[in-house]
Amino acid sequence: MIRPLAASLFLLCTVVRAQPPVAPTDAKVGESRGQNAGGYNILQSWETGYRFRTAGGNQARYRSDVNYGNGIRLLAGRLSLTSRDGHGRLFDDLTLAVQGLGNDPYQSATLRIARNRLYRYDLLWRESDYYNPALPISFGEHRMDTSRRMQDHDFVLFPQSKVRFFAGFSRTLQQGPALTTVNVFDSVRGDEFALFADVRRRQNEFRFGNELPVFGVKLNWMQVWEMYREEVPASLTAPAAGNNPADRTRLNSLNRTQPYQGTTPSFRLNLFREKGERWALNGRFTYSAGRRDFQFDETATGIDRFNAAANRQIAAAGQGRRPVTTGQLTFSLFPTSLITLTNHTAFHSTRMEGDARYREIDNGDLQVAQVDFRYLGIRTLANSSDALFQLRPWIAFHGGYQYSNRLIRSTELVTIEDFTGGVSSEQTNVLHAGAAGVRFRPAKPLTLAFDGELGRQSRAFLPTSEKDYQSYSARLLWRQGPLSISGLARSYTNSNFVSLFAHSAESRNLALDGSWTPRDWFSLQAGYSRLHADTLTGLAYFLASALVRGEQSLYVSNLHTAHAGAQFSIRQRVELYGGFSLSRDAGDPRRSPGASLQPAFIAVQTFPMDFDSPLARISVKLHPKLRWNAGYQYYRYREDLLSTQNYRAHTGFTSVLWTF
Repeated sequence: MIRPLAASLFLLCTVVRAQPPVAPTDAKVGESRGQNAGGYNILQSWETGYRFRTAGGNQARYRSDVNYGNGIRLLAGRLSLTSRDGHGRLFDDLTLAVQGLGNDPYQSATLRIARNRLYRYDLLWRESDYYNPALPISFGEHRMDTSRRMQDHDFVLFPQSKVRFFAGFSRTLQQGPALTTVNVFDSVRGDEFALFADVRRRQNEFRFGNELPVFGVKLNWMQVWEMYREEVPASLTAPAAGNNPADRTRLNSLNRTQPYQGTTPSFRLNLFREKGERWALNGRFTYSAGRRDFQFDETATGIDRFNAAANRQIAAAGQGRRPVTTGQLTFSLFPTSLITLTNHTAFHSTRMEGDARYREIDNGDLQVAQVDFRYLGIRTLANSSDALFQLRPWIAFHGGYQYSNRLIRSTELVTIEDFTGGVSSEQTNVLHAGAAGVRFRPAKPLTLAFDGELGRQSRAFLPTSEKDYQSYSARLLWRQGPLSISGLARSYTNSNFVSLFAHSAESRNLALDGSWTPRDWFSLQAGYSRLHADTLTGLAYFLASALVRGEQSLYVSNLHTAHAGAQFSIRQRVELYGGFSLSRDAGDPRRSPGASLQPAFIAVQTFPMDFDSPLARISVKLHPKLRWNAGYQYYRYREDLLSTQNYRAHTGFTSVLWTF
């Protein structure tokens, strides 16, 4: 091959392992016709530069939110090889795009290779560095610093034909160090100890399928095999006195292994007929037969709160099966051009069954505690009907009704001495919901929409489930010339009363966004939203070995967010952008203690905080194919409850973009 093509392919091989940046430059260098090499046209664009960062305050919190550091990066890159006559020998199109390569916390690469009417291959590769600093109330002992790598490969044979064949492979790998805690020797009055954990999780998926027309309906099916394995061994690195050194409990050694693995073969079937004159059909059906094998083996030695030697062993093992069946069928009728009738039926069944047994053995007195689990099944059948009436070009009405029936069954094994028996329970809940709305255009640039939904459910499964709920919303859109404005108002309430708890929730949301582009070289964007949410939920917990009931937890949030930005272009040579984003949760201005009886609960009924981030970017064209870019962004995070979480950071980059 001619040199430019060979060099491009070499570059492709060296960078395909990597990925995208926070904000690659969006300014264009100029029109480029690329270079011709053999039978291909080659277009390339590479932006490389240096990132910088200085941060003060809580570095761990900064890493969990932003996590960008210093160093040279390939901020963005794109390579395109296109067959000039559409009849390449091996491929007609090859496109590579990368972002954030060179140790950015979020990296990605995409690759597509295709030959007209014969095949298409797509690769997506991503890497994400995840850092969780843990909540301050847990002494930072539940933190995690892992890296997750994901790759997806998809191959299509005969991509432009009516009969197509698919094959694919996906892999996810997560690994890295972590901290966790364990409570030993007394679940109520014992002590907590920090353990080191080595996280290793991996998942592989193989799939193949086919698509073909059958009696005017397009049929698409896929057979999938998923394999999962997790190994997170944990151990005590040295004898410890625990989080409460004043007590007598000591932990001398602890080793825990907990391998978890399994397979999930599944089958997916899709049927769809695109909108015709009178009717349309869309169906989706899946079945998966998940199976998991697990083991938990833990041995701990030390001293209990009575200053006696303690030696405890925990063993748990079993096999779990989770067959899941789903089916969805949507049928639409178009009796006239002004009326659309739609019926949607859905079925979902999940069963969790298997043999699982938890045993805790005190090697000192040989006492054994045992818990067994057997079966949990949830079956849901739902049907909804909707109608849309376009009475006039400027006004339309819609309405619908939904019915849902859910059955929950469980069986738990209980062992008393040498006798084992099953305890079964069953519950059914039914949901009736109705929705209606109107959309109209009173003036040419203005569109208004009003929607509402009302639902009632019997015997809600969870205390926080929707039981008696209602939702109303209004939207507007104004578009005229260079000005565009959109607005939203939404209200939601839910009340749920069950045997042990009472739960209520409400939220109100207001939002307004706009953009103005009076000239090609100047534009403005701005927006504001306010979200009020509060929940009041019953509590039941243990305090000093006693069950406490009848208390309630109130949480209130008043979140205000705003953003604005302006973009300028100076003689098509200099591109300037400046903007900011603000977030403020004011909490509860009334500072109401609510109904909680414990001061510890009152302190966390609101979460006032600020998060501000102004930014600026400049791009200067040095040559028709060369640009210099620079950007700066400031972060400020502040909590009213825990000032130790606060941080501030200055981040930025400078780069050169070369297109040829």
